Amino acid sequence: MNAKRLTTPKENVQQLQEKLGHAAKESKKRRFHALYDKVYRMDILWEAWRRVRANKGAAGVDGETLSDIEKQGEHHFLQECHRILKEGNYHPQPVRRHYIPKKDGKQRPLGIPTVRDRVIQMATKMVIEPIFETDFQESSFGFRPKKSAKQALDRIRKACNRKGNWVVDVDIQGYFDNINQEKLMKLVEMRVSDKRILKLIQKWLNAGVMEEGKARRSDLGTPQGGVISPLLANIYLNYFDILWGRHGDGIGELTRYADDFVVVCKTRKDAERAYELIHAIMERLELTLHPTKTRFVGLWTGKEGFDFLGMHHRKTKAETSEGRVYYTTQQWLTRKAEERIREVVKERLAPPNMRHKSLLEHVNWLNPKIQGWRNYYYTAYSQRKMAKLDWYILQRFARWYAKKRQRRRWMSSFREIKILTSQFGLKTLL
Repeated sequence: MNAKRLTTPKENVQQLQEKLGHAAKESKKRRFHALYDKVYRMDILWEAWRRVRANKGAAGVDGETLSDIEKQGEHHFLQECHRILKEGNYHPQPVRRHYIPKKDGKQRPLGIPTVRDRVIQMATKMVIEPIFETDFQESSFGFRPKKSAKQALDRIRKACNRKGNWVVDVDIQGYFDNINQEKLMKLVEMRVSDKRILKLIQKWLNAGVMEEGKARRSDLGTPQGGVISPLLANIYLNYFDILWGRHGDGIGELTRYADDFVVVCKTRKDAERAYELIHAIMERLELTLHPTKTRFVGLWTGKEGFDFLGMHHRKTKAETSEGRVYYTTQQWLTRKAEERIREVVKERLAPPNMRHKSLLEHVNWLNPKIQGWRNYYYTAYSQRKMAKLDWYILQRFARWYAKKRQRRRWMSSFREIKILTSQFGLKTLL
């Protein structure tokens, strides 16, 4: 007789998720009451730890890093998580506030929960996500399994090509910081009746932010940077998606990626009606549209376009083989995306302390990034921009090489570096 093969934690999670997803699909009104004991199951915690570790990330307010936990022993750490959850003694710590400088001189706040909080949030997310997934709409693409930004871009392109000549480009002001927690919890309760799960989510919402040694709590928003935040944000805006499906479907086609969304309409009148409906639903959710970033875009002349998910969208003239002129929607990477790529390359190759590294080390570091950029940004209409960026990358390599060889002029190294990077297998965007 064959011995039964032991399943891995990953397989166990998949089985559980399929079961919960199927049950949620069977009955759209079912509320789940026995979920908490699944969160502290050791196989679930092991898979949660694997995913958190794969995401890397810094330490939270307790200073404990991923490598600290590996040194102390992962099993011991997860046993402790299991124990405090089972006994009901788990209390999350405030999120560590960290600021990233933005181009305009402002700072983007980031929240970094402790590793323990990230693992427990991940375990909870894995258990409740399949239940809510069955309720999410076709128009929603952000932070969802088997959904991607590329699919969202494809949906927009097709909507624009189906006589979509007007776009309502929407920006919600400070979305993650302004979610009404009470309303969010009511939306969660529509599917989850397990009081201990609800209490867990409430604890994360109340944990607050640690800034300059002081913990600050807020009645608004979700813990940014928290593993569970994107799911909670999707649950909140799913209310918008459902209402749009009921009242706005005939006006325009919605495509949403987290808190960014566009509605593609056929006429200016439809776009104005769409805006009014968006505004009304947002008022119910107690959210505000950004006054300057939310705008109408007329695509039909080809003079205007809009940026969404790192791509610029614009209608341009094209010709059939018989010479018939028509308009088609083209997508290419935005100026912001171009600048970001240049920045990453420059930050790697320009600093003096990078001169001691070998050419192969730089090529190996950049190759996965170049591959990722190509996979995402490459379209037939991005080719010119991609060629320019390829030239920029080679130029940066030539500057680095000239400095390493203590040559005064980098242009004299250009041909040599072109041959060398090719030999070392540097990937290209084009």
